[in-house]
Amino acid sequence: MSALTPLFVYGTLKRGQPAASRLAGQRCLGPAQTGPGFTLHHLDGYPGMVRQQDPEAFVTGELWLVDDACLRALDDYEGVAEGLYRRESITLVTPGLPAVAHTYVYARSVIGRRRIGAAWPPAE
Repeated sequence: MSALTPLFVYGTLKRGQPAASRLAGQRCLGPAQTGPGFTLHHLDGYPGMVRQQDPEAFVTGELWLVDDACLRALDDYEGVAEGLYRRESITLVTPGLPAVAHTYVYARSVIGRRRIGAAWPPAE
């Protein structure tokens, strides 16, 4: 039996989004929010979450429990080996859910990319 890892998703992996099928067979625990210090930037059709100096900034998403095979597949999908994203442990502030989870933090520059704040998809 493989271990289950809490994983915070905030973009195209969320339910109803284009890549949600990559979490098929995993367990969604519900809506979740990061602790302070994160924001989203609009990349090319998907968001990138980055650390933000603003203590008021946060990101909303979903918390999932994923098995090891799913986590390895998501690392490939998110381009971890290529340096597109880093999988990191972060603090969540959602009552009733685990306080620490893994997530994918964008690892490249967001200079020139529109900041969209807390939620994906962005309000137009």
